[in-house]
Amino acid sequence: MSWPSANLLAQSALSGLFVGSLYGLIGLGLGLSWGLLRTINLAHFGFVFGGAYVAYQLNASTGIDPLFTLVVIVPLFFAAGVALHAVITRFEVSPLNTLLVTFGLTAIIEATIQAIWSADFRRLEWAYGHVKFKVGELFVPLPELITLAMALAATFALWGVLRGTDVGKAMRAAAQDAPIAAAFGVNQKRLSLLLAGTCAALAGVAGVCLSLSFTLAPAQIYAWVGVVFAAVMMGGLGSPVGPLVAGIVIGVSEALTMAVTAPSWAPIVSFTLLIVLLLVRPGKV
Repeated sequence: MSWPSANLLAQSALSGLFVGSLYGLIGLGLGLSWGLLRTINLAHFGFVFGGAYVAYQLNASTGIDPLFTLVVIVPLFFAAGVALHAVITRFEVSPLNTLLVTFGLTAIIEATIQAIWSADFRRLEWAYGHVKFKVGELFVPLPELITLAMALAATFALWGVLRGTDVGKAMRAAAQDAPIAAAFGVNQKRLSLLLAGTCAALAGVAGVCLSLSFTLAPAQIYAWVGVVFAAVMMGGLGSPVGPLVAGIVIGVSEALTMAVTAPSWAPIVSFTLLIVLLLVRPGKV
């Protein structure tokens, strides 16, 4: 086996950085929902692909720039997230049962997407979709660069909110000890609905970014579950920054593995990293 060139390894690492930022962006809402709301929301992946298909449809039917579709997608998915969480809390669904309920909802979303757009592959076409910048010997695709920028912006915006605002501190307090937080005047129900809506809106944003770079098919929803779950667990539940860091580590590791060995080895990377972390730091995941 010949060792790949330094340029190929650098380009692979750069590609892994971009893919990893998408892992982190998808995992951001999932990790916050799991860590702060105690809801294992598998429907998050359905929301991601729902956002991707809505962006595709708006672009295909009206020619609108995919980034401008966020004006529609963000409030629409925020409302969907609020509605889903309201139903879950209304019927007092346990954390484990939320996994089952939201998995069923994901299957419904997949079937709905397939009924509307069929099972055929769909590709979003836009004016800057094939633009690439050359930095030295490396090529930087514009869609992936936008994904990285949006992942960084969303991550650090949420980090600032959770760490530096009264609303964020109240959310963290309610997640740690709801009765004590309520005794100090924290409206847990209102904050949980706000956070659930935000997580769903983030899924819609991630869906738009997904549509910029990837071909879409309904069955692909499940292909993202494992690696994003690994990124969330490695990054820490409820952490706004952890999933992005973990996602980038996984993405770069997968890309370098594919460059050095074969693409079939890449899926092993994320779960190997997760298992190692579980063995080394079992109380931190």
